[in-house]
Amino acid sequence: MLPVKIRIAFQGEAGAFSEDAAYHFWNNSITPVPQKTFRDVFENVLSEACAFGIIPIENSLTGSVHQNVDLFLEFELSIIGEIVLRIQHHLLARQSVKLEDVRRIYSHPQALLQCSDFLEKMKHIEVVPMYDTAGSAKYVFEHNEKGSAAIASLRAGQVYHLHALKKNIENNHQNFTRFLVISKTSQIPRKGGKTSIVFSMKDVPGALFKAMGVFARRGINLFKIESRPIRKGPWKYWFYLDFEGSLNQPACQNALHRLGEITTFLKVLGSYPKGKVVG
Repeated sequence: MLPVKIRIAFQGEAGAFSEDAAYHFWNNSITPVPQKTFRDVFENVLSEACAFGIIPIENSLTGSVHQNVDLFLEFELSIIGEIVLRIQHHLLARQSVKLEDVRRIYSHPQALLQCSDFLEKMKHIEVVPMYDTAGSAKYVFEHNEKGSAAIASLRAGQVYHLHALKKNIENNHQNFTRFLVISKTSQIPRKGGKTSIVFSMKDVPGALFKAMGVFARRGINLFKIESRPIRKGPWKYWFYLDFEGSLNQPACQNALHRLGEITTFLKVLGSYPKGKVVG
């Protein structure tokens, strides 16, 4: 009997970078389940239609994916892992198309922006924004338009039987996206790793300084802190924070206990091992 592969929800079409990250995280022993939106990913995991989900949370060039940061406030799900994937963009076309034949290029607006130097050198090219990089590859395969190409991943090329006219056309080769793995149940490492939280505070002098002091006094390293507006009123903010350590470590437990005493809201999003970098 063949082993049952775990179902992983991701946003986008087959061949998306999120799917690529999922294969690297689970070493291919999965059944990827494409979803239309990031919210659909969260809902599929919450309903247990999929065992896990994988979502992009930040890019080294463009910053945080704020929609996904906000979704953690709506859904009772835990972060149980992360992986960092180098984003490599390739110009893909059907087998019969040559580089000099290309007249129209499809891709997601972010991918088009990240490949702007290459596109500026292409003469008489129409650039067409699409909802998804892998979706643009799917479109080129299905519609067979004369002179059409897509900017997407090599995996998308494999899925839709397209060949690479030009590889690694991104402006900056230090382009990495961090993906988070989400689950309905937490999987806290015994020690080490990272913990992600979200909190809010009263708008009083020194409030954020006191919050940061909770970690500094216990020698806990902070990886990231970012503010997001609270929709219930102007000039009020959530703070998203990643710090080094696990919820199983006494110093981290004490820090969160003290933070809970001085904040108006505190939610732990998960403790998880530090992710590997691929690419």
